[in-house]
Amino acid sequence: MGFPNDFLWGGATAANQCEGAYNVDGKGLSTADVMTLGSHTQKRKRTQDIDSQYYYPSHQAIDHYHHYKEDIALFAQMGFKVYRLSINWTRIFPNGDEEMPNEKGLEFYDRIFDELEKYHIEPLVTISHFETPLGLQKYGSWMHRKVVDFYVRYAKVLLERYQGRVKYWLTFNEINCMSTMPWIAAGIVSEDEQSKMTAAYHQFLASAKVVLLAHQIDLHNQVGMMYCGHFAYPNSPNPDDMISTMNFMHDMLFYCDVQCRGYYPNYKLKQLKREGIVLPIQKGDLDILKNGTVDFLSYSYYFTHVTGEKTKGIYKGLNGIDTGYQNPYLPVSEWGWTIDPQGLRYSLNLLYDRYQLPLMIVENGLGAVDVLEDGKIHDQYRIDYLQQHLIELEKALTIDGIPVMGYTMWGPIDIVAASTGEMKKRYGFIYVDIDDNGQGSLKRYKKDSFYWYQKVIQTNGKSLKEE
Repeated sequence: MGFPNDFLWGGATAANQCEGAYNVDGKGLSTADVMTLGSHTQKRKRTQDIDSQYYYPSHQAIDHYHHYKEDIALFAQMGFKVYRLSINWTRIFPNGDEEMPNEKGLEFYDRIFDELEKYHIEPLVTISHFETPLGLQKYGSWMHRKVVDFYVRYAKVLLERYQGRVKYWLTFNEINCMSTMPWIAAGIVSEDEQSKMTAAYHQFLASAKVVLLAHQIDLHNQVGMMYCGHFAYPNSPNPDDMISTMNFMHDMLFYCDVQCRGYYPNYKLKQLKREGIVLPIQKGDLDILKNGTVDFLSYSYYFTHVTGEKTKGIYKGLNGIDTGYQNPYLPVSEWGWTIDPQGLRYSLNLLYDRYQLPLMIVENGLGAVDVLEDGKIHDQYRIDYLQQHLIELEKALTIDGIPVMGYTMWGPIDIVAASTGEMKKRYGFIYVDIDDNGQGSLKRYKKDSFYWYQKVIQTNGKSLKEE
């Protein structure tokens, strides 16, 4: 009973949200580097290039590039078994289409893996996490099939360079964000459905090719997909609401269907035909998709939606997706996200019933305003949130028999929030003294939740049930 002995406890970050050093050691510009600061009520802007009138949070972030030893040592103090990180594509290929990689960029991640090995922390590497090279805009980014080859070349460099050092890989972060945030997901300017579905197809193809390549390079490699955890309850038992919720989940889950099953589901093919959308399929592609299915399914879980008949076509919102409904039974965070621990157990069952693949929660956490007083941060609200979710995860393991590989809490150290670009929306166990405008000492402080999570890992989850 309880968590298995080999359960992978840890945390997760993204390069563009923590590293900073955006133009150091040959790094090129990515889509993340031209996203401005936003807020709870104002969307981030996308600029053509660096504009001095705006502040770009990714340029400095928390300067993990120069603080990685300190940060990884703090992760080790908590007892991390695994650390999910992403490689910054433009550190390796500054424009995305070079023939040869940037050695300085590869050396940085060599040093990261050296530190993780020192503390016996397993890396889980996301190959592309919301930072497509800006240099690929001349091709139309993921709209063009050439970008598939550029991505595969990039992934091949990583797989060969870090062979034996990295076993767990994710091809794309939250790939279904193509439907909701195409610029962030893939550097796509056009938001029409044909553009999004063309780009998604190319990412599916690229992912499948990399799965095949990873297995060819090292049989120990395990490659997963990463789903942005959108899960919905119908607004009522009215059949119209039920069908609308089914359609909403189809729009999200078809991404998993392709990567886990190796083909487009019939409901998606019918929809594409009705809407006159043509996929850029070439000879041999369907075999690649079929043979390049992922080894496991990972996903983020922050909230659940309520959907219904009036949800039709509403897939945009400042923080997640605005479906037109609210759940009266659930509290919300300071940023308006529902807090639904039981939904985590529901989501695990839904995904395992559908795919029968090992699962991993690679993002889960609470964004909140933390107050630093006398060098301490008392974040009982974060402890309560995580404890409630982990108890439901344990139920999925022990009651439902769901094979869950591990849990990497999102933002174990405070990082830039992807949705708003803010620092004040903090997730971490570790507080970083930096504000929304990049002002502060960058000093790291342990929050109360740091010691709580340390005990959770030390006891392999047994402490979750302590009063």
